[in-house]
Amino acid sequence: MRIDDDAVLWSASQTDRQDRPLLLLLHGFNSHEGDLFGLSPYLPLHPVIASLRAPLPASAGHAWFPMTAAGVQAAVKGADAATTAVLDWLDRAAPSAPSVGVLGFSQGGAMAIELLRRAPGRIGFAASVAGFALPGDRPGDAELAELRPPVFWGRGTDDVVIPAEAVERTQSWLPAHTDLDARIYEGLGHSVSERELGDLVAWLAARYA
Repeated sequence: MRIDDDAVLWSASQTDRQDRPLLLLLHGFNSHEGDLFGLSPYLPLHPVIASLRAPLPASAGHAWFPMTAAGVQAAVKGADAATTAVLDWLDRAAPSAPSVGVLGFSQGGAMAIELLRRAPGRIGFAASVAGFALPGDRPGDAELAELRPPVFWGRGTDDVVIPAEAVERTQSWLPAHTDLDARIYEGLGHSVSERELGDLVAWLAARYA
């Protein structure tokens, strides 16, 4: 499994990326790299933004791992392979980035958490919008619980896409392993509201203050 280097959307030229922090954008299931990149005008200017395309084909887009409804074991195994692919891409594309943060939506939000779990010393923070923590233990979980990096987790009360058990698992897992800023938005479905975007942008700005 490999990230397509040619499909990555960058907010800056290669020359302008030098010595600047990197913010990765990871889209949701059945989507593409242009989705979250549309948020770039609202995001902090200091980091270089790179929006990645998930490596697996989906019906109308791309995916990071198989849907959990098709089998939790396959989903966890797929997410593990996708995490390796993202870290390998970082080694190729941004080996000297002074810091790396991740912003993901839905399945991309799950990947943001997986990246923290795999590389807690390398990924500085994660924002998981309508995302969730996958089940099981990871080798980096103990180190992550010690480091407690900042995590933004936003979700809507009317989100029927993420199963209740995944929400409950995430509610208990994130506070035990991270410095969590959890936000709940009344009446919001599986999407990003203007209010949530404002909270997210303020949270991200604080990471680069």
